[in-house]
Amino acid sequence: MEEMVKDKLVFCGDTFREPCRKERPILSPVVVRPNGIVGINKVCFFLASLLESGKLITWGSTDDLGQSYVTAGKHGEIPEPFPLPTESSIIKAAAGWAHCVAATDSGEVYTWGWKECVPSGKVFGDPYVVGGLERDVLERQSPFLTEQVSPRSQGSRSSSGTDSRGGGDESTKRRRISSAKQTAESSSSNDETHSALPCLVTLNPGVRIATVAAGGRHTLALSDIGQVWGWGYGGEGQLGLGSRIRMVSSPHPVPCIDSSYGKDRPATLSRGGMTSEEHGFRVPGSYVKEIACGGRHSAVITDAGALLTFGWGLYGQCGQGSTDDELSPICVSSLLGIRIAGVAAGLWHTVCISADGDVYAFGGNQFGQLGTGGDQAETTPRLLDAPSLEDMHAKVISCGARHAAIVTEDGKVLCWGWNKYGQLGLGDVIDRNIPSPVTIEGCVPRNVACGWWHTVLLAESPT
Repeated sequence: MEEMVKDKLVFCGDTFREPCRKERPILSPVVVRPNGIVGINKVCFFLASLLESGKLITWGSTDDLGQSYVTAGKHGEIPEPFPLPTESSIIKAAAGWAHCVAATDSGEVYTWGWKECVPSGKVFGDPYVVGGLERDVLERQSPFLTEQVSPRSQGSRSSSGTDSRGGGDESTKRRRISSAKQTAESSSSNDETHSALPCLVTLNPGVRIATVAAGGRHTLALSDIGQVWGWGYGGEGQLGLGSRIRMVSSPHPVPCIDSSYGKDRPATLSRGGMTSEEHGFRVPGSYVKEIACGGRHSAVITDAGALLTFGWGLYGQCGQGSTDDELSPICVSSLLGIRIAGVAAGLWHTVCISADGDVYAFGGNQFGQLGTGGDQAETTPRLLDAPSLEDMHAKVISCGARHAAIVTEDGKVLCWGWNKYGQLGLGDVIDRNIPSPVTIEGCVPRNVACGWWHTVLLAESPT
C-alpha cells in the first residue's frame, strides 16, 4: 500500500537562535516546520532548504559570526525565502564556509558570499548594501578562518571512555598558513569588498548544471552530461586541475574522466576512463554522477561506482594511503570492485557508502569522526563494523566539519564524531567514536545534512 505523507518536518540540533528560539546548544532533535519543504542541503553556519515551489529558504543568523548576514541574508526568527534574481525553480543548493551556490531547473548556477568564492559573471543587487554588512562582520568571522586547518588543541572524552585526541604526528604536520588578520588587512587595504551579491555564473554555451557542491572556499558543479566544473580557491589541488593554482575566477572543467567521455559517448568506450599511470589501470565509468566538497578536498563518483578524490591530503582524507595532496582526481584503488553509491567530505575526513549499504571512512579522526571506535587517522578507506551498524543498510551520508551522519534504508539515523554543541542529537555533548542511534519519534527520516557545527534532518510524518 502506498504511504500517504501528511507533513514534512525538519529537525535541527546544535547552536541556534532561529527558528528554534534557543541561544544555548540544542542537544536533541527539535522540530522546525517550514511549510512546503521538500529538501535540505549541505549547510555550514546557517540552514538552507528547498520548497515545493522551487524557492530557496534560509535561516539562522549566527550573530557571533555574522556569517549568514553576508552569505544567506539577514533573517528574523522564521525561515524565509532567499531573494535570488530568477523565476526558475531551484533544484539543488549548497553552502560552503563562506559562500552559497544554487542550480536552477534551467541549468543555470547562482552563487554568492565571499568574493574570492564567487566567479566572474552577471551580478545582481546593490553592492553598497553588502559593503555595509561586511565591515560589521569581518572581525567576528576572522578568528574562525583558522578553523579550516587547525586541529584541536585539547582532547575530549568519547562515549567509550577513550581519549579521542588527535595524535602528535597530526599536530606537528600542520601546514602553516597566513593568519586571518593578515588576510583581512591585506584585503581591506585594497578597499575591496569581502563579500559578493548573487552572481549568475558564466558557463560555456550549452552547459547545463544539474547539481552543485560547496567546500571551504571552492565550488564544484556537475553538468547534465556528467562533466565536473570547478572554481574558487585551489591551493591544495581541490579543484583537480593538476596544479596548486590559488584562485580560479571562472568555471574550469575538472578532468575526472577523459573529456571525450560522457553520458552520450559511444558504447564501445563505455568501459574506459581516465588513465592512472601510477597504478596502471583505467578508472571505471563513463561520466561522473555525484560530487562532494570538503574543507579543502573533493570527491566524485562515476556512473560505474568508482570513487575519485583530490585536494588536501594531510590527514589521509584522499584515501590514497599517504598524506600527500592530490592535485588531480585519482581513483581510490582500495575500493575498486566495490560500487560506491554516495560520498560526503568533512574538514579533514571523507565517508562513503556502497550500493550494498556499507560505510567506509578515511582521514582525520581526532574527534572520532571516522566512527572506527578509536582516534587514529586512516589513510585508506576502513569499513565500519560497529555493532550499531549490524543489519543496517546506509542510504544517505553527510559530513560536518568533524562529525558524520547517515540515514538507513529503514529510516534509522546514526551520528558520530565531534559533539561539543550537541550536533549528534544524542542529548549530551560527549563525542562518539562509533555510529550512535538518534531517537526520532513519530516520523520517518528521509534525508540528513550536516553543517560545520550542527545537523539537520528531513523527515516525513505518515498517516
